[in-house]
Amino acid sequence: MKSELLIRIRVISGIVFLVAIVMLGRLYFVQIMHGVDFSNDADRQYTNSEQELYNRGSIFLNDKDGRLVSGATLRSGFTIAISPKNLKDAEDAYKKISTIVEIDQDSFFLRAGKKNDPYEEIAKHIDADTAHAIEDLDIDGVNIYKDRWRFYPGETLAAQTLGFVGFIGDEFSGRYGLERYYNDVLERDNDGMYVNFFAEIFANINSAVFKKSDRSGDVIISVEPSVQLFLENKLVEVNKEWNSKLTAGVILNPQNGEIYAMGVYPTFNVNEFQKEGGSAIFSNPIIESVYEMGSIIKPLTMVAGIDAGAVTATTTYYDAGSIDLSGYTISNYDGKSHGRVSMQEVLSQSLNTGVAFVVGEMGNKRFADYILSFGVGDETGIDLPNESVGLVDSFDSPRDLEYATASFGQGIAMTPISTVRALSVIANGGKLITPHLAKKIKYTSGLSKTLSFENERVLKEKSAEEITRMLVNVVDDALLGGEVKLDNYSVAAKTGTAQIANLEDGGYYENKFLHSFFGYFPAYDAEYLVFLYTVEPKEVRYASQTLTHPFIDTVKFLINYYEVPPDR
Repeated sequence: MKSELLIRIRVISGIVFLVAIVMLGRLYFVQIMHGVDFSNDADRQYTNSEQELYNRGSIFLNDKDGRLVSGATLRSGFTIAISPKNLKDAEDAYKKISTIVEIDQDSFFLRAGKKNDPYEEIAKHIDADTAHAIEDLDIDGVNIYKDRWRFYPGETLAAQTLGFVGFIGDEFSGRYGLERYYNDVLERDNDGMYVNFFAEIFANINSAVFKKSDRSGDVIISVEPSVQLFLENKLVEVNKEWNSKLTAGVILNPQNGEIYAMGVYPTFNVNEFQKEGGSAIFSNPIIESVYEMGSIIKPLTMVAGIDAGAVTATTTYYDAGSIDLSGYTISNYDGKSHGRVSMQEVLSQSLNTGVAFVVGEMGNKRFADYILSFGVGDETGIDLPNESVGLVDSFDSPRDLEYATASFGQGIAMTPISTVRALSVIANGGKLITPHLAKKIKYTSGLSKTLSFENERVLKEKSAEEITRMLVNVVDDALLGGEVKLDNYSVAAKTGTAQIANLEDGGYYENKFLHSFFGYFPAYDAEYLVFLYTVEPKEVRYASQTLTHPFIDTVKFLINYYEVPPDR
């Protein structure tokens, strides 16, 4: 046993000794024999015509026929750079180059003055014709290099959804949107670039065995470019007509959570994000902001009451116009008494006292449990960064007041995407879905992965059917007096008008509102759910005034574009 152990020790010692000799030899080779050469190469690392070009996977949109449309890709061109220590006549060089490509004079001479620098960029993203014209000038110290950069063909299309790449500290990677969320998939290894010797020796074993390239690929998303463009144009119209602070919307399949369009206005050109004055516009308020949503929450309250067996569509109560709870008065939007009315009329006339009645019939805890089961206080799991969660602390209150106000969407706040998820429960027959953008990942290895998401049943199917019938009646008979009813298509919908909370002084602003609108069709087998909202529209009171026609226009577009057959 001892002899075997001694042999093993000698073998291991011999291996360690050989590795040490190799390392020392390599170190001598690098630092002594070729130290000057490597120093010169370091100066030339930028000027090497064979330098590694930027590489990154693509993001593809998916049109209705299954064709892939580039959303984020790479563009090739050239970079113009100067070597200040080799530039003989900076003034002459500037005069000649500036006749071909626009360059900032002050910046050029500042860079030209750095005589110890081997490389200073003066123009990027140059096309081939321009590059050849500068090359023909044959100016010493002026060099042209191949370049490749991130490019977004749609420019402003789905800007907040796609995001962009840029520096985070010293690291160049995805900063917002899908670029950030799927950065590990999209980024590529630069195998051809110089790697430090010691880094090679002491490299992480996992990295050596499992190359990152095995996990990298392209991301295919469900966003349909024509639908996205239509939605964005409609958002611009709404925002400009009502001079809103912000307008946004989502179109998705409520059955499986696939998002066909997601837009925000104001927006920005992703290719020129550096020109924006601040970073706030890069964020996605559909994911990151929370709002008190108002009356579009009423269908959730009503369906909870129906599912619990507390009410039906024909259940009636006496509406006195207001109720007093915990020393506060809750009133209808018009402050009027409507007498004895049914639950259908509660939705059709959007009566606050009516949904408060439903909560009273259910009980506070049971109501809260239902609303929370719709996911309003949780992350949805959407594949975008920085998702916020809803504010539902009101459900911890011992008072009836907080539950009554929550029944019509005040006192609780949620993200728009969480609201869409909750409302999809009604549209899809009672299932809690995961809204998502990515459909498939195509790996560089040639393999692909189709993404799937599980649904959770939180509502009886017959309850969802009942609330759908009620919401169809809202569109057919009540919404703008029935003028937007579609004879051949069943559409279920509800508006929402919410006062905006005054966070500084408490209470609510008297003249600041959030308008929202959601609907789905074909109502009894929904394929499309449309959600719109606009923040602080000017000189208008109700969401029915601002968002009804944009919603109906969107429904008609989707019917025609997808050739949806009539369902009635």
